[in-house]
Amino acid sequence: MKRLRKCNRRQFLKGLSTFATLSVAPRLSFAKAKTIRFGVTPAFLHDRHSVLEKWRLYLTQHIGQEVEFIRRDSYRETMDMIRLNQLDFAWICDYPYLRLQNIVKLLTVPLYRGRPAYRSYLVVKKTDNVTEGYLDLKGKVFAYADPYSNTGYLSPRYEIKKLGYQPRDFFKKTFFTRSHRKVIEAVAIGLADAGAVDSYIWDSLESVEPELTGKTRIVWQSEDHGFPPIVAHRKNVNETAFFKMQKVLLDMPSTLEGQEILTLLGLDGFSVQELSLYDSVAEMMRSFGEGTAR
Repeated sequence: MKRLRKCNRRQFLKGLSTFATLSVAPRLSFAKAKTIRFGVTPAFLHDRHSVLEKWRLYLTQHIGQEVEFIRRDSYRETMDMIRLNQLDFAWICDYPYLRLQNIVKLLTVPLYRGRPAYRSYLVVKKTDNVTEGYLDLKGKVFAYADPYSNTGYLSPRYEIKKLGYQPRDFFKKTFFTRSHRKVIEAVAIGLADAGAVDSYIWDSLESVEPELTGKTRIVWQSEDHGFPPIVAHRKNVNETAFFKMQKVLLDMPSTLEGQEILTLLGLDGFSVQELSLYDSVAEMMRSFGEGTAR
């Protein structure tokens, strides 16, 4: 009888342990499933909240984990969040990417008009029939997009330097608008004589707001630069999460919903690229004594 009781007690304790494991396991699994924090700047999706929400829901569904897009009003704010480990992924400009290489890894590069490239546009007011390039703008008022923008700041300053001038002395006055759209607006209303903008932004606005871009004209284009990439935080994103997000983005053209979102974004898809894609940006940075993080 004692042996039976001992056996029953042992079985009871074993059963209790199994029950506890089954009860706790799902909670532990749930606790590990945190929200994916995905940073974006206003340069890419200005006033396109509905598109961003469609994309968020798509990523959440296909990754199987909640995705939250975190928007900030300047490149610097997004960069600071990356440095503070407050983002897992981010869609950032190529210029900040090269400054943050020791913190982030290149995940994917959007394909724009079939290529992973974009340009800097020099725009003036539509009624300006004289300006043909930067040399015609000496002593004029110029609008920059953001101090961490390639096409809206680094590239135009590089062109001025190539002409033999120091950018800080070339214009009568300069100011930052903090977005490419606002550069176009500043030029359109005559607040600035000219400005430098992202070709992707200008082309996108031309299709949805031609009345705005129609008040300006493009007088010069830079060479191709690597398109602003999507990056993953080296510390926050493990290898499994990295490749899972990468695959979902690369597979977007293969689904009808993914195709719809890409069309709304003005993109053809995403691609995997090498760091050398950004050599032209690194060269411009070096011309101003700036190194790239390693």
